[in-house]
This record gives sequence, C-alpha cells and structure tokens, in this order.
Amino acid sequence: MAEKANNFPPLPKFIPLKPCFYQDFDAEIPPQHRTMAKRLYYLWMHSSFSFMAFFFTFMAQLVISIIQAVGIPGWGVCGWIAAISFFGTNVGSAVVMLIPTILFTGMAVFSFIALTMVHKFYRGSGGSFSKAQEEWTTGAWKNPHVQQAAQSAAMGAAQGAMMQHETQYSATPNYTYSNEM
Repeated sequence: MAEKANNFPPLPKFIPLKPCFYQDFDAEIPPQHRTMAKRLYYLWMHSSFSFMAFFFTFMAQLVISIIQAVGIPGWGVCGWIAAISFFGTNVGSAVVMLIPTILFTGMAVFSFIALTMVHKFYRGSGGSFSKAQEEWTTGAWKNPHVQQAAQSAAMGAAQGAMMQHETQYSATPNYTYSNEM
C-alpha cells in the first residue's frame, strides 16, 4: 500500500510547516455524511465568529501556559519563580522543577507564535472583530442552513451510535458452548 502524503491543514507554500495528517473526504467519510461534513467544514473555516471563538479559547490556553511558566509561588505550579526560589530549599527538586518550567515556557512561546500566525491569516482573509460581532448580532449562527447541518450531524451521530450499539450487543443472550473437550 502506498504511503499517502499529509494534506491537512492546507497551508500556503511559504509557511515552513507541513500538513499534520492525511484527510480524504471520499475515503474517510461515509457517502451519506460527505455533503454535511463539507458544509460544516467550510462554514467553520469562513466564519468570523468561529475564528473569534478559537482566538478566545486559544488565548485562555496561552494565559494558562504563561502562568505555568512563570510559576507563582503558592499556586501549585512549577515555573521560573518557584523553581529558582526552591534552589535554596532542595537543589534536586529545583532541577526537576526546571523540566516542566522549560516545557511550559516553550509551549507558551510556540502558542504565541501560532496565535500570531492564525491572526495574520484571519486578518488577511478580511476577518475582523466587528465582522464577528455582526455575525453574532445578526444571528448568522442561527442560519437555518447552519441549524439544519448541525441537526443532521447530531441525528447522524446518534443513529450511528444506536446502530453500533444494536450490532454490538444483542438483547437476547447467546450462550453457545462447545461440547468438544
């Protein structure tokens, strides 16, 4: 079997990062759900409100990473302040505390870089905070097509779960024993 090249997320050629995984709507999504999956994907990708939701969520994650990297004493986190102050108490523990401190610092730096890159992409596509507010106030998220797609997705998921449950477990127990010894 041939190795498939990663193609998602689609990135411009000038970005030094490569796509993370392979995605093929035709091969990976059942035919009855392909149209809905593509609609939801494009709706999410081109919605200013969705980008704002991402920014606020990712910003909260960035703030938590910074708090973890700083290491405010008494907050139960490892970080630069906590690790450096612990060198006076126990050097071995302080050295161990430096490992998550360095990792949280790296995560905060890379999260900031990623957030900046996504923001540039968003602004380059014509998005803005006022556009997201407009989508929210005009009820674009209440769009009947959006609601219908979400309802179809939920119903499809529920039906799929029920079908899987029915095929996996029978209401009638099956006690077949072999008489062979």
